[in-house]
This record gives sequence, structure tokens and C-alpha cells, in this order.
Amino acid sequence: MNFNRELFVLNNSIAELTTSIEDYFSNRSFDQSPDNLYEPINYIMSSGGKRIRSVMTLLGFHGYSDDYSKALPLAYATELFHNFTLVHDDIMDEAPLRRGKPTVHSKYDENSAILSGDVMHAHVFKILSDLISPSALDIVRRFSETAILVCEGQSYDMAFEDKEEVGMEEYLDMIEKKTAVLIGFALESGALLADAKPPHANHLYMFGKNAGIAFQLQDDYLDLYGESFKVGKQKCGDIIQKKKNYFFVKAMELLDDEERINFKELYNSQMHSQERVQRVLNIYDDLYLKNYIAESKAAYMDLAFSHLSFSGYDSNKVDIIKKMAASLADREL
Repeated sequence: MNFNRELFVLNNSIAELTTSIEDYFSNRSFDQSPDNLYEPINYIMSSGGKRIRSVMTLLGFHGYSDDYSKALPLAYATELFHNFTLVHDDIMDEAPLRRGKPTVHSKYDENSAILSGDVMHAHVFKILSDLISPSALDIVRRFSETAILVCEGQSYDMAFEDKEEVGMEEYLDMIEKKTAVLIGFALESGALLADAKPPHANHLYMFGKNAGIAFQLQDDYLDLYGESFKVGKQKCGDIIQKKKNYFFVKAMELLDDEERINFKELYNSQMHSQERVQRVLNIYDDLYLKNYIAESKAAYMDLAFSHLSFSGYDSNKVDIIKKMAASLADREL
């Protein structure tokens, strides 16, 4: 099989999973009252998105069992939880756009967005409680542990806004909890549902978690250097909102004492946004931070693939999950 043929097969395999997910999701709209509670849920769930976590759930299952349709309810629950976190995060960040469209709280109002998010979270537990599997209780427990970590990560992210300095270890711990653990859970829960051995499922979790960190690092990169029409979010939103992402933390690590003081004053100043953003970007470019983030992503992907090799994943399907994971760290949107 030549390279082009292999790429065609891999792309088609992921496209097939994504089609199965979209078909399943399309039959699960919330057509019930009150409208102001359920319309925002339908809006966010139908607004697109990459469906990364739901695809990962099916891939987690598919590595140990062939009929991945059995994992579709679990994939839906994982995607529902992810979108719940987006609704609440956008409120906290005062974000105007998500996936190129108005955020839920912008389109409706904050109270509706908060309450709709709460209902989404409740429906996740309802779906998980209906799973028929010897591992069902383990999946519910792992989901609860993951949800707690996600909330901790978001709390750290908000707390960083008021901290003058954030260390790289702190930052990486935050993105691991806020973003990466849910990708790990998606894979692990799919594997558990397929009756994978717990040590294998744990290695798959570690694979997903490390790939998830690389995914978030790429998200930080795209916030600054991606095209807003592709990314679907406000360009340089992290700088505008004075968030401490990888670039800020690494810059603080590399600058000398005097430069660090001047940089913090610039970053936190009330200067007109466009001028401030450009000056910050110039500093990042002078420090070659694009190279540093590329090295960090590569290191996490190497660690991810080392765990995958111990996961007992079906060797005939492993190229699919490798390609999916690699695409997380190199995506353009």
C-alpha cells in the first residue's frame, strides 16, 4: 500500500466515524419545553465543532471491539459535557464568538446559558447511568473524577488572571486539567466499554492526556497566529483578555528582570488593543516562541505515543488513532 493510499484509507476511516456521530447526534435534539432552556442546548450542539472528544470515544472503543456503534451514547455524553464546559467558559471569559458564531450567552442571555449548561451536565449523568456494561460504574466514577479536574483547571485559569506571574509547571497543570483529561477520559471510557483490560485503558488515557496537552498548546498558538475565520474565535483573544497562556508564561521565563517588568506593564496596560497586541506579538517573535512551543508539542506527542504502544490497541487500527492524535497538535482550526 503506497503512502497516498494509506492516507486515503485513514481519512476515510475518521470520516466514517464522524458521519456516524453526526447521524446519531442529529436525532438527539431537545424538542421540549421550556424553549428558553432547551433552545440554547440545540444551538451549541448544532453549531459545528470538530467532535474530537466523541471521535476519540469511538476510537477508544474501536481499538478493542469492532462494533463501535455501541459506544455512540457514550460519545454523545462526552460531547455534551464538553459543550457544557464551553457554554460556561464563554460566560466567564466574556467571549463574543465560538466556532464563528455568537456564543450562547451572547445570543440568548447569561441566565439562560448558565441554566442550559446545568441541564446539559445533568443529561450526561442520565446517559451514563443507562449504559449496559460491566464497566458502567467505573465509567461513571472516572467521568466524575474527570469533571472535577476540569472544574479545577478552569478555576486555576481564572485565578491566573489576577496573578502577576505564573510558572510553566503551574500552566501545564492547568491545561492538563482544563483540557487534556477530558480527551484522555474519552479514550479510556471507550476502551472500558469495550471491555479492555484496565491497565490497557489507563495507558490509552495517558496517551489521550498527553496528546490533549499538545492540542491545547496548538490552541494557544492558533489564538495568536491562526486565521480568525478558520479558528472561529476572536484573533489574539488571549492577549486582549490578558490571559496567561503558554506564550506569556514562556516569555516571562526567558526575559531578564528589567525586560520582565516592562513586559508585564505592557501586557496589563490599558493601551489601545491593536497597538498593545502588536507590541506583545513582536516580543514573542523576538524570543522565537514559535520554536519553543513546537518543541513542547513534539515532546508531549512522543510521550503520548509511548503510552499507546503499551495499550494493547488493535495493531490493525493503530494508524487511525495515531493520525487522529497527530492532527490535534498540527491543526489549523
